[in-house]
Amino acid sequence: MSSLLLHPQLSDCRRIFIEDLEVQASIGFHEFERQARQRVKISVSLFVPVEASRSGRDDVDDTLDYDKLREGIAALAASRHFNLQETLIDEVLSFCLKLGPVRAATVRTEKPDVYPDCNTVGIESIRFAAT
Repeated sequence: MSSLLLHPQLSDCRRIFIEDLEVQASIGFHEFERQARQRVKISVSLFVPVEASRSGRDDVDDTLDYDKLREGIAALAASRHFNLQETLIDEVLSFCLKLGPVRAATVRTEKPDVYPDCNTVGIESIRFAAT
């Protein structure tokens, strides 16, 4: 369980998540990073109130559809060049918070192929929806 579910603003939420979505993105400020798209792994967690994510009909139309989440993130990552992972994260967070009754979101990006001497480099951020 995510420790964020213990946060007072999120204690009535479910966590909907996608882990390690791999996309090919144009990202980085080094010249070698601008030469070709590179593999980026994106993980997101969305915190949605339980009451807003139930379906008495067992129908996806009553919930947050993670197909739309996945497709939207992939399209955003492919949409342009990003100099910084921080910029990509900020745009993904903004997208996530517009998907419906999302109270908060976390996004983690990783660039696993940048340096040969480490497994990955990345950034993680959280944002709460405006109340």
